[in-house]
Amino acid sequence: MDPLFCRDVGVGQPIVVLHGGPEFDHTYLLPELDRLAESFRLVYYDQRGRGRSVSGVRPDQVDLRSEIDDVDRVRTRFGLKSVALLGHSWGGVLAMEYAIRHPDRVSQLILLDTAPASAGGWQVMRDELGRRRPAADIEEMRAIAATDAYGCGDLDAADAYNRIHFRITVRPDLLDALVVRLRSNYTADGVLLARAIEQRLSDETFRSADWDLVPALQGLDVPTLLLHGEHDFIPVELAARIADAVPGARLEVLPGCGHFTYLEAPERVCEEVARFCAAG
Repeated sequence: MDPLFCRDVGVGQPIVVLHGGPEFDHTYLLPELDRLAESFRLVYYDQRGRGRSVSGVRPDQVDLRSEIDDVDRVRTRFGLKSVALLGHSWGGVLAMEYAIRHPDRVSQLILLDTAPASAGGWQVMRDELGRRRPAADIEEMRAIAATDAYGCGDLDAADAYNRIHFRITVRPDLLDALVVRLRSNYTADGVLLARAIEQRLSDETFRSADWDLVPALQGLDVPTLLLHGEHDFIPVELAARIADAVPGARLEVLPGCGHFTYLEAPERVCEEVARFCAAG
């Protein structure tokens, strides 16, 4: 039995949606991205070991190769010859990794507030976070992470940590709703599993000094759109590096938005995605 939880909505050109984290699940993207279901077929899934895709999964069963294989498993499960891939944050990295390996199976690539495409870019992001995040927030996050509750996967402790982590990059009036969504399908054991998986995936990508997708992106022949928040804690310059690498790629910077542009400017995001996909 396929352990991947999938959600299939809408009719039309297929778009497979890849959530971020990588320790979260697809729920935090709803309901805003469902606006696209008025014109497109959206296939969401919880990545292996996260959300509702946890049955029988161990951390050592998940790595970058299995993540890429799972994208293809979802594509074939729904009988799709090629799909548009829409990846948010970490999902953008997964979308790029898949497109590099299987460009013939990707009709379009949409990178929404994408994470960096190289270990060097990851360090630029960390440096920017160090400059932007108030010292008091850093200390508070460290204090929460040191508690027994956090170490045991307690949901309230995880929420408290995420509330501080993301408040520099999302509108204050949207923060609480976002934090609730991030863990809505999790238990304490699920939190610990997802954290272990995040560590494994980070070690293969961001924390690996030689990880760099940019050279391969320079040969990618897939129409590509990047949407990035002006105030994202992932600097716009890192999205621009990706746009500069992929031939013909277009970067749109959304003013007044942070890392969750689909939440802060849902109409603009969905309009841009729909226009891009319709242009084919």
